[in-house]
Amino acid sequence: MREFLKRSWATIDLDAIGRNIAAVRARLAPGCRLMAVVKADAYGHGDRFVATAMARAGVDWFGVSNIDEAVSLRRHGICHPTLIFGPTPVQMAGLLSRYNITQMIPSLEYARSLQEIAQASEDVLEVHIKLDTGMSRLGFLAYGEDLNRSLDEIGEIAKMPNLSITGTFTHFAVADEDDPESVAFTKLQFQRFQEALSQLEERGIPTGIRHCCNSAGVINYPEMHLDMVRPGVILYGLSPSADCQGRMPLSPAMSLYSTLTLVKTVAAGTTLSYGRIFTAPHKMRVGTVSIGYADGFERNLSGKAKVLIRGKFAPVIGRVCMDQLMVDLTDIPDAQELDLVTVVGQDGENAISFDDFAALSDTVNYEKICLVGKRVPRVYRKGGMDIGVAEYLKKDFDL
Repeated sequence: MREFLKRSWATIDLDAIGRNIAAVRARLAPGCRLMAVVKADAYGHGDRFVATAMARAGVDWFGVSNIDEAVSLRRHGICHPTLIFGPTPVQMAGLLSRYNITQMIPSLEYARSLQEIAQASEDVLEVHIKLDTGMSRLGFLAYGEDLNRSLDEIGEIAKMPNLSITGTFTHFAVADEDDPESVAFTKLQFQRFQEALSQLEERGIPTGIRHCCNSAGVINYPEMHLDMVRPGVILYGLSPSADCQGRMPLSPAMSLYSTLTLVKTVAAGTTLSYGRIFTAPHKMRVGTVSIGYADGFERNLSGKAKVLIRGKFAPVIGRVCMDQLMVDLTDIPDAQELDLVTVVGQDGENAISFDDFAALSDTVNYEKICLVGKRVPRVYRKGGMDIGVAEYLKKDFDL
């Protein structure tokens, strides 16, 4: 489909996602459910096509950040049970029942608000109770002197006629890190979770589906998988951290490409791009590539990153612009206008990964894939063939 794509584009390998789901399944005990996390537009991969492929691959649940993402799945025909990880504004609570979406409950006050709305509309909403075991972000405090108060409050929620508790969960803070302190803290979080679950059950309060493992938990802590796991980044073929690298087979799903739009020779002493931060040390060939920070190639990569052209590395020179960047073609004398530029992916014997870009920016691969801009078309591949394109400015093609 490259003739259709004039500028920059990403390819999403749906077969790779299928392999990653199978790799997760292979680590789970029989009966353990798999919730595929597709928040942030499926980590930048495109929720419609990706969630459809995941549903066909047999995932049990979907996890999203907010009500808009959940409704998007429903409107794309995804009917699987779906959990919202963040609070839904109470004025939008009617969408929960309309689209049969499960809501996370982080506090008694929020539960009371939902109960009031649900009672007025004569709906019964399915909810999962969020326990804070050490992330300190959302949820009922599940340890120390706050535990009994939290148990009392959850008991009050269990009596609300229009809220049905169908799950209880927590979230690990450092399951992706191997240092002794992090391992000990993850085990402490799990211990707190187990103790809270036990006390809820002793009080006759339903806990429903119990889940706590993110991608790193899936990899590092099989004894903590419980009733369901919530993998995210590993489904897209990326490791949660350097410590987790290589511990399970992963197939990166996204590659990112662009086009060499201009090749020219500049004299020694010529300055390039905004700020004139690069000066040609000698007569040199320079290429312009049609990708910039509006597409996810961040400005802070100026002078640091490389791309691949004809299987060789081309250093980025000068300041990255909103829509374009420039590269040094000195070592690629045969480079020509309209050549393919591999920003992330394999080209010949060389490759560039989202981990490489993350390291240059002192961040994580999660952030890099989510930053690939909406104006970058996503080309979906299955069985070695392009099967669809999703564009921000153009109607989606069907699978």
